[in-house]
Amino acid sequence: MVVEKATFAAGCFWSVELVFQRMVGVLSTRVGYTNGVKLNPTYKEVCTGTTGHAEAVELEFDPAQVSYGQLLDVFWKKHDPTTLNRQGGDQGTQYRSGIYYHNDRQHTEAEESKKQEQLKYKQPIVTEILPAGVFYPAEEYHQQYLQKGGQCSSKGCTDKIRCYG
Repeated sequence: MVVEKATFAAGCFWSVELVFQRMVGVLSTRVGYTNGVKLNPTYKEVCTGTTGHAEAVELEFDPAQVSYGQLLDVFWKKHDPTTLNRQGGDQGTQYRSGIYYHNDRQHTEAEESKKQEQLKYKQPIVTEILPAGVFYPAEEYHQQYLQKGGQCSSKGCTDKIRCYG
């Protein structure tokens, strides 16, 4: 079986992780911090906005079951890509929208999907598309946080995701 990685940032990583956990073909997820400048940042440090990291979800997927394009579709539907450094009530550079690609094909698909997505909005999309940097897993209590809190993570589940802190 071929396994690929994908990394996305779309606000608070808890709800982003859960939406991908529910997808058939997504084999694993982990939340963490990426594309910043500090080595081994902590949640507390990332929240200061001084590390440059985005709260992100790194996932492993089986491309025979789910395509990168399908992952991109879910990413775009999960958040408002026109708000800079903000999703809902969460504000700060760590909540920016980003697609962090792991190979040239992902880069091409991400750029094309952004062009197509832009047709749906009057405001410009501010999602950054950059090579995946070092991914630092978040502290254990953040991993599968909403699932641990009782929300369904079963494949195909469509229950509303409730993000809380």
